[in-house]
Amino acid sequence: MVATIRALTGIWPKAYFGVSARPDRSRVRDLKEETLRVYRSRVINPKWLAAMQRHGYKGGLELTAAVDYIFGFDAAAEIAPDFVYEGLAQHYALDPTMQEFLIRANPWALSAIADRLLEAAERGMWHHPADETLAQLREATAKAEDALELGDERSMERK
Repeated sequence: MVATIRALTGIWPKAYFGVSARPDRSRVRDLKEETLRVYRSRVINPKWLAAMQRHGYKGGLELTAAVDYIFGFDAAAEIAPDFVYEGLAQHYALDPTMQEFLIRANPWALSAIADRLLEAAERGMWHHPADETLAQLREATAKAEDALELGDERSMERK
């Protein structure tokens, strides 16, 4: 709705998010505030990241979904400042422990995460990414592709 209103009127509407996790205490928050709250409390929370690693392949899928949700909301409503993209890059795609986990458990997830972050930079949503970070994301994509190719070769050898 935010993107539609902006496209039709040229005016940025206020965007809100209904929080009803606890029906007895439902509330409405500003969309950007809610996004940043979720980013801090879940998306880059070390306990949540460790839990995702315990879930193996599905955990990698959940990490990819988190990046996609932020990207989607930002594309429509411009709610993610650069530090959010930088944090996603550092915690999800570039952290050596996380990268090792994703290559082992779900290399498609590593590729999708790095590609989505690169797309955010290319589209100007991530306004000022460091050149070094972008190069490292491209390298992460290449590592994921290598892992996928090796996996295919191993599966062919088993047949």
